[in-house]
Formats: sequence, structure tokens, C-alpha cells
Amino acid sequence: MKLLVGLGNPGAQYAFNRHNVGFMAVDVIHASENFAAWRKRFQGFTAEGQLGGEKTLLLKPETYMNESGRAVGEAVRFFKIPVSDVIVFHDELDLAPEKVRVKTGGGVAGHNGLKSITSHIGNDYVRVRIGIGHPGSKERVHAHVMGDFAKADHAWLEDELAAIANAAPFLAEGAYDKFQTAVAHWKSDAEPAEPKAAPAPEKPAKPAASKPAAPKADEKPETSLGAKLKAWLDKD
Repeated sequence: MKLLVGLGNPGAQYAFNRHNVGFMAVDVIHASENFAAWRKRFQGFTAEGQLGGEKTLLLKPETYMNESGRAVGEAVRFFKIPVSDVIVFHDELDLAPEKVRVKTGGGVAGHNGLKSITSHIGNDYVRVRIGIGHPGSKERVHAHVMGDFAKADHAWLEDELAAIANAAPFLAEGAYDKFQTAVAHWKSDAEPAEPKAAPAPEKPAKPAASKPAAPKADEKPETSLGAKLKAWLDKD
């Protein structure tokens, strides 16, 4: 089993923070693939399904960022998941916006969510680093990370999340280079458009549109980002 973890803080007030882009990525994967409804489990919300032919568990810890490792540790121990099969989506200050990189192990670069996970399961898990850029000075980091994505970010963020969901099966297969290439290819093929525009016809069929699909009827509103993200991107 693969465990895909999105990092973020629970609650509507944090939903569109840059720090919550890991939650966003996992929510869009959930909406784009054949996963069961979210359920409360392991101090978070989980959903089971198939990704790239692999049985996969999605997890969004509800412990707040600094204690994310508690939820991850419970899931890993319950399913006896090897640390190498844990894939964590998180915001990355040291990457420019619109950049996505994958690495295994390494330092946590001051990220409290990663620090917590490492303390509970070790360091050799996979990280999908989603760039949010650095504000330029240490004093501005907290406000930048905990602030919402700006209006100017909407178009690339929408396309990037769709690209991540489209390429996610490669992560389950362990083909991390292919994942990075597929994300970059999807984005380079995207036609410039207003957020409300229909997807370009030459884009791959899955997901069917560049916008996240609407949440399933039995999902709890506070845990399905699909509708909230769509409304946020569409608002004037």
C-alpha cells in the first residue's frame, strides 16, 4: 500500500494558505481518481482507492501542521507501510512558484510538518515539494507561508494542481522522474486562459478538466477542497 499525505492546517481560515497546498494537492487527486469518500481516521481524514494499479491511502492530518507525524505514524503502523512507500505533499519556500520537485529523504529545511513526520517514522520517505517562493527576508516568511495565495496565483495554481493529479499514478509506481516530467509537460502544453476558461482540447483526458472535479456527495464540506477551490478561483 502507498500512503499519500497532504500537509496543511485544518479549518476554513487556513484552507487557501500557501502552507496548505499539500492538502490542496491530495484533495484534487481524490476528486480526480476513484477513491472512496473521506472518513475520520488516524487523527485525520483518509480515503482508500487505487492509483497506478497500487492500493493507495490518502491522508490529511487534522492535528495541525506541527503534529502531522502523529497521524502519519498511526497509519504507517496500522497498515505496516514501509517508510519508502510514504509520499508527502508539502509547500516549499526554497522553490519558486509553479515548480514541483520530488526527493527522498534529506533535510526538512525548517518545515515543521516534515520535522514531525521524521520524528515519528524516520526520514526516508518521499517528498513532493510544491514551490511557493520565498518572500525575500526571514521576517516576512511567517506571513507569506500563512497567507492566502494571491489573485495573480490562481491560474498557475489551478493548472499545477491538475498537473499533479494527472501525473499522480507515476508516484504510486515509484516513477518519480516520470512524475516530474509529466507535470512539466502538462503545464507547458496548457494554453493561457482566464480561470473560467474551458480546458484546452489537446490536454490529456484525465482529469477531464483543468479545474478540480466537484466533491462527492457524501464528503464532508470541510474536508472536500474541490468545490471551495473552484469557488475561490472563480470569485471576482
